[in-house]
Amino acid sequence: MRIAVVGATGMVGEVMLKVLAERNFPVTELIPVASERSVGKEIEYKGTKYKVVGMQTAVDMKADIAVFSAGGDTSLEWAPKFAAAGTTVIDNSSAWRMDPTKKLVVPEINASTLTKEDKIIANPNCSTIQMVLALAPLHKKYNIRRIIVSTYQSITGTGVKAVRQLENEYAGIQGEMAYKYPIHRNAIPHCDSFEENGYTKEEMKLVRETQKILGDNTIRVTATAVRVPVVGGHSEAVNVEFTNDFDVNEVREILHHTDGVVVQDNLDTFTYPMPLYAEGKNDVFVGRIRRDESQPNTLNMWIVADNLRKGAATNTIQIAEYLIAAGLV
Repeated sequence: MRIAVVGATGMVGEVMLKVLAERNFPVTELIPVASERSVGKEIEYKGTKYKVVGMQTAVDMKADIAVFSAGGDTSLEWAPKFAAAGTTVIDNSSAWRMDPTKKLVVPEINASTLTKEDKIIANPNCSTIQMVLALAPLHKKYNIRRIIVSTYQSITGTGVKAVRQLENEYAGIQGEMAYKYPIHRNAIPHCDSFEENGYTKEEMKLVRETQKILGDNTIRVTATAVRVPVVGGHSEAVNVEFTNDFDVNEVREILHHTDGVVVQDNLDTFTYPMPLYAEGKNDVFVGRIRRDESQPNTLNMWIVADNLRKGAATNTIQIAEYLIAAGLV
């Protein structure tokens, strides 16, 4: 199985390599790919050093699967070239997510829709993945009508520049800014650029991608996305209105039996999800599960996951694992 990792020297690319190794993915040949300025650099995978190659070289090497985390413009330009060479692309950018001809996949929810014809597969936004993984089984059981979500997003979602900004601010050093404002001791209600409706792209991804993944355009979603000075992962306060009533203990039981979800919800022991403890883990953690007493059939929950893991790298590798297991590559 020849695997190309496009964006191998970036933050998510490095985690992809880590996840491939941890999960003993059947790599027979690794092809690390990055921009021209990184070509020739060496990366290490499972104790072996590999030289980074450029995009065209990687296309010509005809990998079985290419996992992309190199930004939307790169994906738009290069994913079709890899696909034309027979490589199945799993793309972590926003480039293909809302393309009606491309599948948007969270393996536990909708991997079964994939076929051999799907040569470019979209990986959803990190905030969306963790939310829909917890909501999908509840939607099946109770039918979601409306979601109100407020996110508390890690600076790692912005990238290395943001991590440096926070570290500099901790140390009292003036340095390059990833954000328009200080992030240390602050919360910035601005993730990604603004759209004409006053929402950010990040907020609208939660709306559009949730409907696409759950296959239901009647679900109403409204979101506020906030950047916070946290490194370990994204947190979300989610309020869900269902068509049908529910029992809170049954909700916990459903989530407890959902692949990839860990319920952390014991008020007696002050057990609830936190990004500090989600960091480096592949699961989505759910807690503070309680009835919204202000209106019927409505639930509150708190959802946390490492945005570089299940929110990006792990979900991508799980899609690749499914393709192999199902004989699609």
